[in-house]
Amino acid sequence: MDPQPIHPELFPHIRIVMGMVIGLGITRLLMGVAGLIQHPNRNKPSTVHLLWVGSILVELVLFWWWEFALFQINSWSFGLFFFLIFYAVTLFLMAALLFPDNITEYAGYEDFFLKRRKWFFGLLAATFVFDSIDTLIKGAEHWERFGPDYFLQVPFGLVLCALGIWSASRRLHIAIPALHIGYQLYWIIKVFNTMT
Repeated sequence: MDPQPIHPELFPHIRIVMGMVIGLGITRLLMGVAGLIQHPNRNKPSTVHLLWVGSILVELVLFWWWEFALFQINSWSFGLFFFLIFYAVTLFLMAALLFPDNITEYAGYEDFFLKRRKWFFGLLAATFVFDSIDTLIKGAEHWERFGPDYFLQVPFGLVLCALGIWSASRRLHIAIPALHIGYQLYWIIKVFNTMT
């Protein structure tokens, strides 16, 4: 089906659907954190786990913010809509992996994370690729806004994901989310000028 000229009500509809998926991810993380506060002895807190919870929470919020640039798109297709929803679902699945329904057969959240890390880092690797496609969809002006440091994120991110899949080293699994959070803060400061 060919892209059609945008109807004034189409973009808000698309944002609502994406927002529902992203909202579910945020809810999952916040409910998980609330559970840790309510029952601190049920599962031992983990630095690896908490760093990823913080990072993915920021990632979900940033995704929601970045997608506002979609208002510039003049034509839509179901394929584009499906891609954006699939991207949002990928982020939700990462949140769900951080707070699974039941971890009784594991030693805690860190043990679960390390044993399911291939899924998590596979999804994270997909988000690096999806982010590049999403930026291209928003047009050349949007793409050029970020500069050469943006183009390093995909290869660097994919290398970190490969290391995360390959190794169960606790030090590495603390370093990767710490780097990811640092990278997120860099973009928040650079693009949004929140610190100036």
